[in-house]
Amino acid sequence: MFTHNAATWGIAGLATLGVIARPWNLPEYIWAVTGAVLLIAFDLLPWRDAVAAAGNGTDVYFFLIGMMLLAEVARKEGLFDWFAELAVKHSRNSASRLFSIVYAVGTLVTIFLSNDATAVVLTPAVYAATRAAKVEPLPYLFVCAFIANAASFVLPISNPANLVLFGARMPTLPQWLHYFLLPSIVAIAATFIMLRLSLRNSLSGSVDVRDGEPAVLARSAAIVAAGIGATAAVLLATSALGLDLGIPTFACGAMVTVIVLLLGRTSPLSIARDISWSVLPLVAGLFILVEGLNRTGVLPALAEELERTAARSPHATSWGAGVITAIASNLINNLPMGLIAATTTQAAQASHHVTGAILIGVDLGPNLSVTGSLATILWLIALRREGEHVGALRFLQLGIVVMPPALVLSLLALSLSAS
Repeated sequence: MFTHNAATWGIAGLATLGVIARPWNLPEYIWAVTGAVLLIAFDLLPWRDAVAAAGNGTDVYFFLIGMMLLAEVARKEGLFDWFAELAVKHSRNSASRLFSIVYAVGTLVTIFLSNDATAVVLTPAVYAATRAAKVEPLPYLFVCAFIANAASFVLPISNPANLVLFGARMPTLPQWLHYFLLPSIVAIAATFIMLRLSLRNSLSGSVDVRDGEPAVLARSAAIVAAGIGATAAVLLATSALGLDLGIPTFACGAMVTVIVLLLGRTSPLSIARDISWSVLPLVAGLFILVEGLNRTGVLPALAEELERTAARSPHATSWGAGVITAIASNLINNLPMGLIAATTTQAAQASHHVTGAILIGVDLGPNLSVTGSLATILWLIALRREGEHVGALRFLQLGIVVMPPALVLSLLALSLSAS
């Protein structure tokens, strides 16, 4: 049994390392899928259980497909270019003001459409804005990555991991705001301040604002914009009813895509071939790896330890769990960490305070490293499509300055909210 468990942990660890380090520049999904296949091939996880584990991510797959459809249609119909011109115009030649505009828009997109939408939908728009403004794009693109995590616990829908973590124990919206509104405000403000200070040398110049006619939003782009707004409304309503987000998001994305394709009389292949489908096997592989770890018995042991320490010292447990979860999310990615945390907290019947601290760790902690969250991986994929590359060390140098103050202050704010 020990050999069996050690092999499972070894494969899961190497697969996770591959996702993080991307040896030979192979895509992240290659390593996650390879790890999943090895678990099955060495009979460490029955294939039926692996299929069932991958099936547990169905809601996430539909959610991501819906968001990627909206993003790709928006890009092709010029919505991003229109947003870019508008943002540059309102920057009034100030690089710092453009930074603040991008941050504010990213906050709203994350709150009402989720952090994955910020990575998928906003990143290309921000790149278009920096291209129009003729400024170095990375400082503004970093905003998309960091705000996607910092604002991801304002509402339950701001991060699909929120729904996974609380599950059937999801607080009502007033309860959620009671616990998380203040910590969210603190996280958003602290992240902005630390980012702004860290990137101040890159934001001291001016932007290129062209004179001429104001940007005109094409009919097809306006339809996409309306579709994105409708998607936000649908997600809010779906969350309020306690339903899954995947199918509604997919339906909205598919409906907008079909309408635009019919009006433009264009082939759906033009959309399908440019979507980053590789994220789906990545997520499936991570779900299978977590199921393999679950079968080693480590999760029940974690649940027992969490229940024991929480009964002895709930306040210290919440702080410790939040910090440990934040660090662990960067070591194994916050998607599997969220699944592990959900299993552990539900088995331990952890209080909302302890679960809330863990959620902040899962949501905000990934701002430390480039592969800490699924949203950041989606951001990386979006950057590569635009010809931009951010190394793990470059992100870490910024993340180690930005994330810890935001995490500590958010956990402190949670303690004040819960008292």
